[in-house]
Amino acid sequence: MKINSVAILGAGAVGSYVIWGLSGKEGLHLGVVAEGARAERLKEKGCAINGEVYHPAVWTPQEAQGVDLLVVCLKYGALPGAMETIRTVVGENTMVMSLMNGVDSEEKIAAAVGQEHLLYSLIKVASQRREDGCWFDPETTVGIIFGEKEGPYPSQRVQAVEELFRNTGIHYRSTEHIREEIWSKFRLNVCNNLPQAILGAGVGCYRDSEHMKAISDGLRRELEAIAKAKGIDMAIADAAAGRGSAVPPTARYSTLQDLDAHRHTEIDMFSGALIRMGQELGIPTPYNEYTYHMIKALEEKNDGKFDYTGNEEVTWAK
Repeated sequence: MKINSVAILGAGAVGSYVIWGLSGKEGLHLGVVAEGARAERLKEKGCAINGEVYHPAVWTPQEAQGVDLLVVCLKYGALPGAMETIRTVVGENTMVMSLMNGVDSEEKIAAAVGQEHLLYSLIKVASQRREDGCWFDPETTVGIIFGEKEGPYPSQRVQAVEELFRNTGIHYRSTEHIREEIWSKFRLNVCNNLPQAILGAGVGCYRDSEHMKAISDGLRRELEAIAKAKGIDMAIADAAAGRGSAVPPTARYSTLQDLDAHRHTEIDMFSGALIRMGQELGIPTPYNEYTYHMIKALEEKNDGKFDYTGNEEVTWAK
């Protein structure tokens, strides 16, 4: 099995890492799936990554149909609207890897195209979107982790992806515990991404404030209780993950980056998903409920909902 063609759906911060890594792969047909104004913009301006402009092919879903590998790098809120595109691109032998955050994108995609197409995966890249494009440090990036949800390990698909990434600059490894590792990244996002976004400070706040650590620990306890109820052994993920990647105390993770840029966040995929799972399992999630509503309120603030002029009708404090 050999991967000769790769389509990328979503050319943002995560998609940029894949474009950067695979653009120099000899003999590979690489393209970004896009339509309309977005497609025209990509054709004209390309993708600015680490100070260089890349020009992958731009394919309609029909032009990308039947590629060997589809890499989904969308924001969570964009996934429902992209399902028809995914169904169009996926052919009989197309493999799909979702590098989206969260723990349920594979299930959603599998419901549309069939579980047999999914190779479970995740990415760890500290990338930032600036006015001049996406930036990340290739050396300190952990990279892409992937594996079969069930044995045998390693499969032909896993070996094909390893061959695809070999000698590209992309950091990667395969694992026999992909579900646990996806949940480990989910825990990192929930516990480190979200409290920081509410405070509006760099990640050094978890080290320097007992109060921020207490909030992070509360979110962690709720997540780990839900994971345990679902049969996810977080100890396996902890052993596989190792030390992790070094980040400066000034680092601002994706949720805070979104709020800084007045974009809506992926909170529905983080605390929103945990609240839903907690309700299904009968596990209380008060820390996540508070966090969910606070970040939703911050989105509303960015949208101008609270830009009062002083001429509004009075409210009554009771």
